[in-house]
Amino acid sequence: MKRLFSNLTFQVLVAIALGVIVGVVFPQFAPSAKLISQTFISLIQMLIAPIIFLTIVLGIASMGDMKKVGKVGGKALLYFEIVTTFALFIGLAVANLTQPGVGFVHKVITDTSKIAGYQKEAAEMNAADFLTHIVPHNIFDAFTRGDILQILFFAIFFGYGISHMGTAGQSLVNTFDKLSKVFFNIMKVVMKLAPIGAFGGMAFTIGTFGIKTLAPMAKLMGSVYLTMGLFIFVALNLICWLYKFSLWQYLKFIREEILVVLGTSSSESALPGMMDKMEKFGCAKSVVGLVIPTGYSFNLDGTTIYLSMAVIFLAQAFQVPLTFMQQLTLMGILMVTSKGAAAVTGGGFIVLASTLAATKMIPIEGVAVLLGVDRFMSEARAITNVIGNGIATIVIAKSEKEFDEEKYQAAINNS
Repeated sequence: MKRLFSNLTFQVLVAIALGVIVGVVFPQFAPSAKLISQTFISLIQMLIAPIIFLTIVLGIASMGDMKKVGKVGGKALLYFEIVTTFALFIGLAVANLTQPGVGFVHKVITDTSKIAGYQKEAAEMNAADFLTHIVPHNIFDAFTRGDILQILFFAIFFGYGISHMGTAGQSLVNTFDKLSKVFFNIMKVVMKLAPIGAFGGMAFTIGTFGIKTLAPMAKLMGSVYLTMGLFIFVALNLICWLYKFSLWQYLKFIREEILVVLGTSSSESALPGMMDKMEKFGCAKSVVGLVIPTGYSFNLDGTTIYLSMAVIFLAQAFQVPLTFMQQLTLMGILMVTSKGAAAVTGGGFIVLASTLAATKMIPIEGVAVLLGVDRFMSEARAITNVIGNGIATIVIAKSEKEFDEEKYQAAINNS
C-alpha cells in the first residue's frame, strides 16, 4: 500500500480526480488553482531551453558529421509532413461521418472581443515571417523567451562548432554532459510536484468553465476524442507494428508524462521528461535532440486533427454546405497555416482564424463558438501531440540504426 501511494502515476490520477471534485464543489477556487497550475508549468518551462540546448549540442558533437544531422532532420520533416497530412484527412473523414455541427443551434454572436486578438495575429501571419523568425537575432533573447525553434537552430550550429574542435573540444563536451545531468536531476525534483500541478490545472478548468458547458458541444467533443483514439490506436499503432515495437509498452513507459499533460493541458509540461524517456527507451541522444524539439513545432498531430474537425464543425453549425473540392482546399490551406503558427501562443485559434479569413467560406466569428469548450479538448490534442512525437523519434532512430534494443528491452521490462 505504501508503495502505491508513493507511485507518481497514482498520485497524479488522485490529484486529477480531486481537481474535478474541487472544481465542481468550489468553483470560486479557480483563480487560485490557475496560479498553482501556471507555477508548475513555469517550473517545467524553466528547464526546457537548457535541456534542449544541451541535448542537441551533445548529440551533434558526438555525431560529428553535419551530413548525418541534415539527413536525420530531413527524414524527420518528411515523416512529420506525411503523418500530419494523414491526421488532417482522418479528421476530415470522421467529421463528415459523425456530422457534429448538424443541428447545432448557435447563438447570435455579438461580442467578438475575445477573438479580436486571434484575428489580428492571423492577419499578420505569413510563411516568410515564420522562416525568418527561426534565425534568432539575439541568442540570449531566444533563451529568455524559450523559443524552441530558435534554440534548436543555434544549438545545431554550436554543436557543429564543437565537433570541429576535435580533442580540444572534449573538455567542453564533458562539462556540457555534467550540466545536462544537473538539469535532468532538477527535472526529477520538479516532477515530484506534478500531482499539485495536475490538481491545479483540472480544478481551474472545471471551476472556470463548468461541466454543464460541455452539453451543447458534446457531439463535437465526442467526435474529437474518438478521432484522436482512432489515430493513436489504429494509425500510430500500424506505424509501431511496421517498425517492430509495441505501442502498449511505449504508452506504459511514458504514462507519467501523459497524465501530467492530461492534468495541465500543456504538452510543454512533458517535453523535458519525453527527451529523457526517449533516450532510456533506446533512442540515441543525437536523434532525440533533433526530433523531439522539431516535432513540437512541426508534428502536432492532435492539433491538426482538431483543426480539420473544427473547420467542418463550424461549416455544419453555420449551415454552410461545402463541396468535396472546397473541403480539400481548406485542408490544403490548413497544411500551410498550421506550420506558420507553430511557435505562437494560442496557435490553434490563430490557425483557425487565418484559415477562415483566407477562404471566406465560414464566418470568422464562428471561432467564438469554440472558445468555451476548447480547454476540455486541449487535453486530447496535447496528449496526441506528445504520443506522436515520441513515436516519430523511435521511427527515425530505428531508420538511422540509432536505436539500442537492449535499452528498449530493459525499459519495457522495468516499466
